[in-house]
Amino acid sequence: MTVSKTKAKLVDVARQLFAKMGVENTTMNDIALASKKGRRTLYTYFKSKEDIYLAVVESELDILSDMMKRVAEKTIQPDEKLMEMIYTHLDAVKEVVFRNGTLRANFFRDIWRVEKVRKRFDANEIQLFREVLREGMEKGVFRIDDLDMTAEIVHYCVKGIETPYIRGHVGAYLDDETRDNYVTRLVLGALGATGKKQNNINQ
Repeated sequence: MTVSKTKAKLVDVARQLFAKMGVENTTMNDIALASKKGRRTLYTYFKSKEDIYLAVVESELDILSDMMKRVAEKTIQPDEKLMEMIYTHLDAVKEVVFRNGTLRANFFRDIWRVEKVRKRFDANEIQLFREVLREGMEKGVFRIDDLDMTAEIVHYCVKGIETPYIRGHVGAYLDDETRDNYVTRLVLGALGATGKKQNNINQ
């Protein structure tokens, strides 16, 4: 097995154990035994449980980043693309947290640890938002004065709403369609959108 495959297997085994037993209750020995790789191999790749925990988070962020890129590459209107990117981000983060069971508690309690490995993901996402916003400006769909600032604001607004969205606190009293229309109107209205999606919602 190659180096990358061995490391990927260790990360996947650790993710499953963290989800089942919790990060605090999982030991390096548990991971070594479950992976059938042995402690020496495990410590070759990861110096501590903290390292492998961060690698688990990073692997999940890589999956989310790929999902965002696929949406950004779609041949749809920029306003539709932007909203799909926002919901792809939120739904993917929600799915990761719930799929990982007891990782939920760690996710909320140790958000500062997650931040350590989010920097690269955040930078990539801001760039994707920048590209979609630029496309919208060029097509006359968005009216934006400062592209870089707007891309950062969109990113940090989406990031800031992750926890309430995961916990079901965003528009909990509304049906999904009403909530989504409200969010879309709010986002696209702030960008001065003139596209079909905005017009359909305003009707």
